[in-house]
Amino acid sequence: MTKNAQKVGPKYPQVVVLFGATGDLSKRKLLPGLFHLVSAGFIPGCRIIGVSLDDIDADAFRAVARDALNQFLSRRMSEEDWSAFAQILDYVPLSAGAGALKEAVRRAEASLAGETRLMHYLSVPPAAALPAVRMLAEAGLTEHCRIIMEKPFGTDLASATVLNARLHEVFDEEQIFRIDHFLGKEAAQNILAFRFANGLFEPIWNRNFIDHVQIDVPETLGLGKRSGFYEATGAYRDMVVTHLFQILGFMAMEPPTSLEPAPISEEKNKVFRSMLPIDPKDVVRGQYAGYREEEGVDPISETETFIALKCQIDNWRWAGVPFYLRTGKRLAEGQRIISIAFREPPKSMFPAGSGVGAQGPDHLTFDLADASKMSLSFYGKRPGPGMRLDKLSMQFAMRDTDMLGEVLEAYERLILDAMRGDRTLFTTAEGIERLWQVSVPLIENPPPVRLYAPGSWGPKSIHQLIAPHAWRLPFERAWRDPNLMDG
Repeated sequence: MTKNAQKVGPKYPQVVVLFGATGDLSKRKLLPGLFHLVSAGFIPGCRIIGVSLDDIDADAFRAVARDALNQFLSRRMSEEDWSAFAQILDYVPLSAGAGALKEAVRRAEASLAGETRLMHYLSVPPAAALPAVRMLAEAGLTEHCRIIMEKPFGTDLASATVLNARLHEVFDEEQIFRIDHFLGKEAAQNILAFRFANGLFEPIWNRNFIDHVQIDVPETLGLGKRSGFYEATGAYRDMVVTHLFQILGFMAMEPPTSLEPAPISEEKNKVFRSMLPIDPKDVVRGQYAGYREEEGVDPISETETFIALKCQIDNWRWAGVPFYLRTGKRLAEGQRIISIAFREPPKSMFPAGSGVGAQGPDHLTFDLADASKMSLSFYGKRPGPGMRLDKLSMQFAMRDTDMLGEVLEAYERLILDAMRGDRTLFTTAEGIERLWQVSVPLIENPPPVRLYAPGSWGPKSIHQLIAPHAWRLPFERAWRDPNLMDG
């Protein structure tokens, strides 16, 4: 085990009960992530018990896991590592009941040396979450454990309140980890480091210097096999409440008293308390042409596959600064960026035609990819006679360092944090309920959906929403590729 793994890993061996173990998320992210954490030595002993509707045995589950790793593991896998991982896998079909699950957990605990910890991961659709919780209660597996919940956390204020109340009948809030993989990315945490570790930026992180903020997460993907889920959910519930608002909370929070989970969660929740209710007039809903022909979609569906909105944070730091959020399916590019536009200075000293301001304001941009990137754009003088200005930029990319191999994938980081009891990157019941509360006007009175062409940037009315500003995507310049640069 490396020293780094020892530092960030949990103290005790872990027994993981993985509900939805044969599902898409498990195959793509959770099994590969757990394999890496185990094989790299981050977890000091582990047993994984898969649970799902599939009526298979442990050997068949191992075959599912091997296939998932072959398809989706981004790192090299030796036969020795696979053999060791296969031995820690077990499986209980849902039909076997709570007694069989309890016995599997007891076997797993007995096979690990000394004190162990129990973690449940509910990688299941919303309708299956509470039945899984009831099964855990019936099996007597709710004490001294932690439980990771996947989104969505309700579909409106009433359902979120009921869900939290039912969960709290079985688990304390401190045991519940509501996962948002966007916050598990290096770049999301880099925002904290960038703001609070540098004297250059924190003094200007407020309404006096920042003109507006964009959080932009367009996707090129369609629905795949998720049309049934998506038809009942839509882009706002699927992405904005659970992901984009959480990023906004990190970006806009006040300095916490310490970089500990409780103070950070409290500052994020203060941001949510300060948010004004979403005005439907400040929202553009869209639907890509052809969505209604997808299998499982209502032919007169009003479900949005695209949403752009303006929101406001009514506190001392951010009063009057608009936050523009955009996300959708089948758009022109797949990106995940936060773009902070600074107020423009007086330009009276520059001659007409100098180019100052012609390419928009100065921007600080964070790319929320796993291997994070940052860019600061600004005006500088063009070489030669006269005062002609061009837009220049300074860029940093994790790939420019020798640390790229140390980046953990978002789910890997969050699983480790949950095992350690670190709630910094997880959302609370209070925060979720408040976000549904500010969503009430939009949910009760949504504007009509507007069609947009697949491969575009969404409905044309998004430009009126952000005027007199402009959307930062598509970029006026691409991220620099160091492979194409001289020297």
